[in-house]
Amino acid sequence: MSIITISRGSYSRGKEVAEELARRLGYKCISREILLEVSDKFHIPEIKLVRAIHDAPSILDRFTHGKEMYVAFIRDVLLQQVKDDNVVYHGLAGHFFLQQIPHVLKVRIISDLEDRVKEEMKREGINEEEARYVIKKDDDERRRWGMHLYGADTWDSSLYDIVLHVRTMKVEDVVDILVNAVRLSCFKTTPESQQILDNLVLTSQVHSMLVNQFEVVNITVKDGVAFIDLKADQAQEQALADRIGEMIKKIPGITDSRIHVIPLPTASALHSAYKILHFD
Repeated sequence: MSIITISRGSYSRGKEVAEELARRLGYKCISREILLEVSDKFHIPEIKLVRAIHDAPSILDRFTHGKEMYVAFIRDVLLQQVKDDNVVYHGLAGHFFLQQIPHVLKVRIISDLEDRVKEEMKREGINEEEARYVIKKDDDERRRWGMHLYGADTWDSSLYDIVLHVRTMKVEDVVDILVNAVRLSCFKTTPESQQILDNLVLTSQVHSMLVNQFEVVNITVKDGVAFIDLKADQAQEQALADRIGEMIKKIPGITDSRIHVIPLPTASALHSAYKILHFD
């Protein structure tokens, strides 16, 4: 039992590979279904979710956490979908969300730029210059998104277990390679790797519950205990601990919580920081 994520640029035949791979293995194949479930569960238009996980963050987003809430919701639903294994996921950002789980086979599929440009021209009815611009913009947006949220470039081969260049290989050839790879013992679920996944599932559930109410700095769940760091008035630490404890105890698997409040900057500290930044 394993999980497979397939990352690909536009027109790289990743969807075909994912669907055939899932068929061969008898696995569930998911992609857009994640966004549809998030949209239904959290009452958010799908287009906003697509933009949150695709478009590079604006300067405003970096200060207002404009995308963070949507990304937290997507991570929550994705982890719920894959927690029982036997899944091929070829949607956006799976290689980031599932990076810490040992029994996930992470795949990157790439193809020649010129082939992608020709496919864009054919499908969209545009000229070569326009197609090249669209593809470059799409690739750049995804790379900037990854760098902003995870400090990692989606084109960095170290994020993946296998990088396959679809050029001379056919879809069937790629699938053959991946079927053999996923059967290796290193990609089999173990009690230890399942525990890592279970902790991440609970962490993502806690995060999605708190992200739109608190400036959460860090959340980690271990053995049912949620360790939460957040920014707030330190005098409210006990009240916040009680409130958050009541909220998250509704999540099955959470048995206790530990809240640590990071004091908000004082007015004088903010003024000093402003002076330093402006060289006053």
